[in-house]
Amino acid sequence: MDSFDLRTSGKWIVLASVVGIVAGLGAIIFQLLGQIVVHYSLTQFAGYTPPEAQGEHSIFEHTTGTMVPWMVVLIMMIGGLISGTLIYMFAPEAEGHGTDAAIDAFHNKRGVIRGRIPFIKTIASAITLGTGGSGGREGPIAQIGAGFGSWLATVLKLSHRDRRIMLAAGMGAGVGAIFRAPLAGAVFAGEILYSEADLEADVIVPAATASIVAYSVFTQSLPVETRFMPLFGDTLDHPFSSPIELIPYAVLAAVLTVVGMIYVRIFYGTHDVFKKVPILPHFRPAIGAGLAGLLAMGLLHLFGGDMRVLATLGTGYGTLQTALTSATELGIPLLLTVAFAKIATTSLTISSGGSGGVFGPSMVIGGCVGAAVGLAFQQIWPSVVTEPEAFAVVGMAGFFAGVARAPVSTIIMVRAMTGDFGLLVPTMLVTTLTFVTSQRWTLYKKQVPTRMDSKAHRGDFIIDVLEGLMVRDVFRSDRKLMLIHEGMKLDDIVHRLARNHQHYFPVIDDAGEIVGIFTDNDVRSYLYDDTLWELAVARDVMVTEFTSVAPDDDLNTALKRFTSMNVDELPVIDPKNKKKLLGMVRRKEVIAAYNQRLMEHKEAAAE
Repeated sequence: MDSFDLRTSGKWIVLASVVGIVAGLGAIIFQLLGQIVVHYSLTQFAGYTPPEAQGEHSIFEHTTGTMVPWMVVLIMMIGGLISGTLIYMFAPEAEGHGTDAAIDAFHNKRGVIRGRIPFIKTIASAITLGTGGSGGREGPIAQIGAGFGSWLATVLKLSHRDRRIMLAAGMGAGVGAIFRAPLAGAVFAGEILYSEADLEADVIVPAATASIVAYSVFTQSLPVETRFMPLFGDTLDHPFSSPIELIPYAVLAAVLTVVGMIYVRIFYGTHDVFKKVPILPHFRPAIGAGLAGLLAMGLLHLFGGDMRVLATLGTGYGTLQTALTSATELGIPLLLTVAFAKIATTSLTISSGGSGGVFGPSMVIGGCVGAAVGLAFQQIWPSVVTEPEAFAVVGMAGFFAGVARAPVSTIIMVRAMTGDFGLLVPTMLVTTLTFVTSQRWTLYKKQVPTRMDSKAHRGDFIIDVLEGLMVRDVFRSDRKLMLIHEGMKLDDIVHRLARNHQHYFPVIDDAGEIVGIFTDNDVRSYLYDDTLWELAVARDVMVTEFTSVAPDDDLNTALKRFTSMNVDELPVIDPKNKKKLLGMVRRKEVIAAYNQRLMEHKEAAAE
């Protein structure tokens, strides 16, 4: 098949739509698999069905029974063992939270994701989350969409750049579908790749198209009454009434920053510990899941059987729903316990090698911390903070914006998930503050700071930087050059070369105008026969057809000519007089100028 020409946006829309259809179907399958695993494991054998958000739809009727704590732990361990075996036998890249693997493929692997990854990721994640592992759905579904986008681009023999765009479009489509937030999915795809305030603008339109299609496909699997309902229901409405409220919201941002630092350090610290455990990696997720289950059961006993503390397992959306609608029912101790225990159980589940996302747990952690801070301020400053649940909504966005380095898409996504648009001002404040104060850590280790730091854009920035510099900026017009007269005998040339380190020699005529050029290698071919030294002259050695540059040529043009001719020096010619030699520019001078300018860009960006 010939390479696909993607110069028209129409073809992008067609390809992105195909990716969106598959991502939407993948989200449906993933959702159903997760529910099936929950029903035939935790519900049937342990008497426990994790509560979900108001807008979720289950294909099974929820039944209440007596929960068997030890059975929950056992099922979690079995789920971890099955998931770990699947991953490490068939696709080790599918371990962890998925989104990081897609980011790594974008930056470092030319957008290539093995075709089996989406299938293994779907099954392993459904088992991990369905048996009670603490994780989210966005990582698996993002990797599913990204994997198909990468595979389709490979089949169509697209360029590396186009494959990366297809990968990002698939990632955004998966997120937009599973959270019913197509705009957020599109922005997420462009924003999550970088840890600083940068955006992959080229992926926005394809990702938006794919996300809209995926959302449309996924919602067809939902009942009419919940099809267009936000994930956490359509009753959340917390108005922002006074600028004075921004003071406690700023305190919330500071608290979220500290909790975010703890989250990231524990998450990756746990990962390092499990890497050192001297057993087959297949068994590590089972150990992590078992420890997470034991922690949850211990907290259940500590809180007198209050099932809401089990938000530390699964997605935790049931307890988060309560925090968003009636935080007073939970109280500060339970909210903080859920938040910090969720950090531990998520780290044990995913950092041990299990398969699940980190967005969902981040929503629970941020929401519960936000609700706790809101309740505290309601007691301290009741005249200003009247609805602590509003802090839960803002906490969800602020926390993930900091730890994931994605403020814009997070604001949009939380708004879409909660349907609460009255808190835009405090949400913008808190996400901005957490983004600025959390620069030293991120949940996505494969992010790079900016496009300048990405291998995907290395060629782009070489061109951008070089086009901003001119030949006159780097070549030394005062450098002494040995000019050779066209009539000089080879004997004289040889002796002059012996006393000079110059490698390229311009040849001039009686008027001092350049007529040719030769190198020291050209002369060496005559050295075997000294009888030619008195007969041959510079005209016999030089070439008259040579490539040159002008002072006003940019360095990108110069570098292309260096490369095409495979030379290390080029004559600099006066554009008004094609015979007038101004000097010689060296390839290493061009590279040095590029490195210097690149360093200046990086230093300016760091300030």
